[in-house]
Amino acid sequence: MDPQLIAPFRKRLQELEKELQNPETTSDPQTLARLSQEYARVKGIVDLANAWEEKSQELKEFQDLMESTEDDTERAAIEEEITQLQRELQEIERELRHKLLPTDPNDEKNAVVEIRAGTGGEEAALFARDLFKMYLRYAEDRGWRVSITDLHETELGGIREVTFLVEGKGAYGALKYESGVHRVQRVPVTESGGRIHTSSASVVVLPEADEIEVEIRPEDLKIETFRAGGPGGQYVNVTDSAVRITHLPTGITVSCQDERSQHKNKQKALRILRSRLRDRLMEEEAKKTSQIRKAYIGTGDRSEKIRTYNFPQNRVTDHRIGLTLYALESILEGNLQPIINALKEHEDRKRLEDLQDFSSGSPKDLSRSRG
Repeated sequence: MDPQLIAPFRKRLQELEKELQNPETTSDPQTLARLSQEYARVKGIVDLANAWEEKSQELKEFQDLMESTEDDTERAAIEEEITQLQRELQEIERELRHKLLPTDPNDEKNAVVEIRAGTGGEEAALFARDLFKMYLRYAEDRGWRVSITDLHETELGGIREVTFLVEGKGAYGALKYESGVHRVQRVPVTESGGRIHTSSASVVVLPEADEIEVEIRPEDLKIETFRAGGPGGQYVNVTDSAVRITHLPTGITVSCQDERSQHKNKQKALRILRSRLRDRLMEEEAKKTSQIRKAYIGTGDRSEKIRTYNFPQNRVTDHRIGLTLYALESILEGNLQPIINALKEHEDRKRLEDLQDFSSGSPKDLSRSRG
């Protein structure tokens, strides 16, 4: 363990101890909660580093004792102690590496998911439907609640565009890896010649924004009501209480037609709008500071092709990490966890490699390094 990596955390711990004793801090519940949470994390890291140093010193003492001991019985006992200390050090190092990784506060939030058919006409819309069903099954397996807020279907049952809210602990942390362009290679149902076509659909995943993060002024909203419906109406209730909200300053429009209650549709639409506005603000801030957003593995560009679903070969390939699985049917049935786990492990490895680059900065900088 590099002491330089821990030094900024030791410094930050001292700063936090002083800040938490400040009367201005204790009188502000929101600031107190935020600093207390940071204090717990930083102290946990420092405590583990101290434990590692103590065990390392103890190990060195036993190793020195081994060199000066000739009695076989004593050497065997010392060797046993050394082996145990080495195991304990490995466990501390593993836990320390995990705690050193900066956490993304958005990971535990609900997720707003948007799927749009891309190139490929009706086949792209049918593929968008397949992706939609895949996420529904994945969410169901995780015990999450899905609310469809807006859906536009085609005559053949495809989906031109769908927006839905996934509510459950860790929803965004898992689904954020799905943002990007998904590509399918198969023989379309509309193809009579049996030729393989390539079509695509785009997926955008946003963390649901808290009300305190984005202020929405009532005078900036244009609210309209209309009757929900669409071809087949498979997923949407046909009611007279659908709501469309337009945010006048940005032109962002959100529709919700899932609930039979106009009030509930309005509240859901506002939740989606708030998340889209937060995302817009983040993108604008990144441009101002000439930074490249890396909220997703790869370039972070939502136009980037991230995954290919090849039906003839029963193959799914995630291009960001070069992962290929020959289990297409299982994945489309919602078995996404192997892919998500691989993407998360890849991201964690990269972040661990980058930790040394941050050792000259502060832990606060480190915790904000994830977009």
